[in-house]
Amino acid sequence: LATGPRQKNSVFYEIRTYDIKPSKMKDFVELVDKYFHLRTAHSELVGFWSAELGAMNKVVHVWKYEDFAHRTAVRQALAKDKDWQGKFISAALPLMEKQHNEVAYLVPWCQIGKPSKEGGVYEWVTFQMKPGGPALWGEAFRAAVNAHINTGYTKLIGVFHTEYGLLNTVHVIWWNENADHRAAGRHSAHEDARVVAAVRDSVRFLESQRNMLLIPLPCSPLK
Repeated sequence: LATGPRQKNSVFYEIRTYDIKPSKMKDFVELVDKYFHLRTAHSELVGFWSAELGAMNKVVHVWKYEDFAHRTAVRQALAKDKDWQGKFISAALPLMEKQHNEVAYLVPWCQIGKPSKEGGVYEWVTFQMKPGGPALWGEAFRAAVNAHINTGYTKLIGVFHTEYGLLNTVHVIWWNENADHRAAGRHSAHEDARVVAAVRDSVRFLESQRNMLLIPLPCSPLK
C-alpha cells in the first residue's frame, strides 16, 4: 500500500542516492564542484550531501519537480546536453558503484525548512512503516516528529513519503549546528517524558529505521 495523502499540488521530489567507489570519493566530489552547475541549470536542486556517519562513500541529492511531465522534459534536455554528458556523466559513471532513486511527496503538514545558519550538519532518518499509510500511523508519526521539534534542539527540514521505490517509507531530514549539539539534544529528548510517550505510540507502526549524518557539498542550496 502507498503511504497515502500528500500535499494538494503535483510537486514531487526525486531522491537520488549514489554509492561511490571508496578510492574515488575525492574525485567524485571534485567533479561535482567543477561541473554540477551544468545540471542545476535544468531543474531545482534542493540539497546535495555526502554521508559522514551511518554510511560511507555515499551521496544523496534531492530534486524538485512540478509534475511528471516536468521531469520527463528535464531528463530529455539532459540527454541532449553535450556539456553535461561529456564533462560530467562520462567522467562520473566510472566512479560509481551503484545508483538508486525514489520519488517522494512532502507530507501534507510539512514545508521544506531552512537552517538558521550555514555550516551545520544534517541527519537523514529513514523509517520503514507498516503498510496502511497515514490512515494507520499518520497521527502518531506526526506527534513523534512534533515532540522532537518542541524540545528545541533540532530543526526540521522536511518529511517525505515515497510514491516510487520501497513504499511506506518516510524520510525525515533534521538540521543541527554540529554533531555534538545533536548528541546532547538527543540525550535530553530521551529523558523528556513527552518525547518518550510520543515515540512509544509511534513505534507500534514501525518496522525499521536507519539514519545518516550528512555534510552538505558546496553546490547544495541547503548548507
